[in-house]
Amino acid sequence: MTRHKIFTTAFSKVYPLYVKKAERKNRTKDEVDQIIRWLTGYSQVGLEKQISQQNDFESFFAQAPAIHPNASLIKGVVCGVRVEEVEDPLMQQIRYLDKLIDELAKGKATEKILR
Repeated sequence: MTRHKIFTTAFSKVYPLYVKKAERKNRTKDEVDQIIRWLTGYSQVGLEKQISQQNDFESFFAQAPAIHPNASLIKGVVCGVRVEEVEDPLMQQIRYLDKLIDELAKGKATEKILR
């Protein structure tokens, strides 16, 4: 079975795209960071370190201090895929993050995003 390309993609390459997507909808980098920290358990310093080290998504999630216990409450569709039905744990975590950033960009209140 071949590994998905996103697993070996540097998180630092996708992170600016998350920020740009949010900023296009009048949201902020701080809100993006808050969502990422909520999901992964990273501190702001830890998040910035992951970005500067250019770790891939696999390492980024493997080194995450703790995936939030409410992550399983994230439901919905991202890129035509229902996040709660994704079988691969790493891909599901990536899809969770995508879904949270989508919700932010769609104007959902941060308090509701952070279940």
